[in-house]
Amino acid sequence: MEVASLYRRVLPSPPAVEFASAEGKRLFAEALQGGTMEGFFNLISYFQTQSEPAFCGLASLSVVLNALAIDPGRPWKGPWRWFDESMLDCCEPLHKVKAEGITFGKVVCLAHCAGARVQSFRADQTTIHDFRAHLTRCASSQDCHLISSYHRSPFKQTGTGHFSPIGGYHAEKDMALILDVARFKYPPHWVPLTLLWDAMNTTDEATGLLRGFMLVSRRSSAPSLLYTVSCGHGSWKSMAKYCVEDVPNLLKDESLDNVTTLLSRLVESLPANAGDLIKCVIEVRRKEEGESSLSKEEKERLFLKEKVLQQIRDTDLFRVVHELQYPKGLCGSCSSSSDEDSLAEIAATVCCQGAAFLSGNLVSRDGFCCRETCIKCIEANGDGLKTVISGTVVSKGNEQAVDLLLPTSSSKTSLCNSNLRSKIVKYPSSTDVLTVLLLVLQPNTWLGIKDENVKAEFQSLVSTDNLPDLLKQEILHLRRQLHYLAGCKGQEACQEPPSP
Repeated sequence: MEVASLYRRVLPSPPAVEFASAEGKRLFAEALQGGTMEGFFNLISYFQTQSEPAFCGLASLSVVLNALAIDPGRPWKGPWRWFDESMLDCCEPLHKVKAEGITFGKVVCLAHCAGARVQSFRADQTTIHDFRAHLTRCASSQDCHLISSYHRSPFKQTGTGHFSPIGGYHAEKDMALILDVARFKYPPHWVPLTLLWDAMNTTDEATGLLRGFMLVSRRSSAPSLLYTVSCGHGSWKSMAKYCVEDVPNLLKDESLDNVTTLLSRLVESLPANAGDLIKCVIEVRRKEEGESSLSKEEKERLFLKEKVLQQIRDTDLFRVVHELQYPKGLCGSCSSSSDEDSLAEIAATVCCQGAAFLSGNLVSRDGFCCRETCIKCIEANGDGLKTVISGTVVSKGNEQAVDLLLPTSSSKTSLCNSNLRSKIVKYPSSTDVLTVLLLVLQPNTWLGIKDENVKAEFQSLVSTDNLPDLLKQEILHLRRQLHYLAGCKGQEACQEPPSP
């Protein structure tokens, strides 16, 4: 049976005042004169309508992240990096959000994973006076934006829980401007701040917790370049448990009397899905949109990725982990695909992943079959040749040709004879990921090692103190992500973790 369609709702007024009405325009002009509409212009420049009825949280966050000019570090469509709802999939599968919506804590989680700085407040953690002060500060600045999680009923609107950015504040009238991302339903509107507070001071039935608001701003340091913590699938929970609970318990074993034995035990106890937690940030483009050479921006980003990759491989920890994983993979076979991840398999996997991104697939890369791949070199604007994986991906009978820009490392350090060094070209491998994972774990993880000599040696290996700045920033960003996710367990919003 067909369902009757709706074209918008009549905005209940009062209590709301439509933004485009004569009164709404007057409120805007007065607030602008009062200096509490500074954040409005960036928000309205990137304002969007949620693409699904349950995507209000994702749309609100997309607007704010783009308004803050935070680079997602991965492509949206074609060569363009841009925050879209389909990009916000690391803390909750998009198909689940589409069916059930998203909780306050998960939106905060998404903001963290996207590289933003977030302060979150449930209504029972603050007061209306503090809320007013926070809103005044954000509305008077272009560097911070406020997202509200509220129930529509205090405004006499239809519907239940909702998320929207707050676009401004009228101090004299004590009114807030809600930039409602459900523009198919209600236009932007002014509401009394006291009513907005009442709307946030309601219980979300999905969690049993009060709603609230979050302040989203840019970090002073850049997000990760090469890797990111991914929790889009349920498997991340077992890895979070492994990192926070299992590893400290394992270290209590007194038989761990040397670093090699300790590392072996850590590797043996890794969950089967360990590789799903830390993902490589890929650079992919449609073949028809790619040129025969890299653009200046692509070259710069690839250079930074390669620099981080090389710095990982220059660590003593990488050498130890590599020797542990490949004890027989000495100089003569370093470039053999049997010793490291198969480049052909990697090519097929990442090309399918890239095609899924480019097609706007909201769930996974399942259903994408990589028909063929090849490895080629392209000119990097006079800076030598760079490696590209080129593939043809088939999905539902349709073919998509994609290019993956491949960060590589011609190792200076080494596991190989000097006459082989120039031949070693490696894509980020499982050894790199394991090295990064050990560096990312909180320093107090290793305090439980019984043997003091082993503890001192291992702590020296995993210390970030002497890492190059670029790699250190990468590790600290990943550590913040993991700390936040493990502490919140993906259910409740918690405050910004302390600086590692």
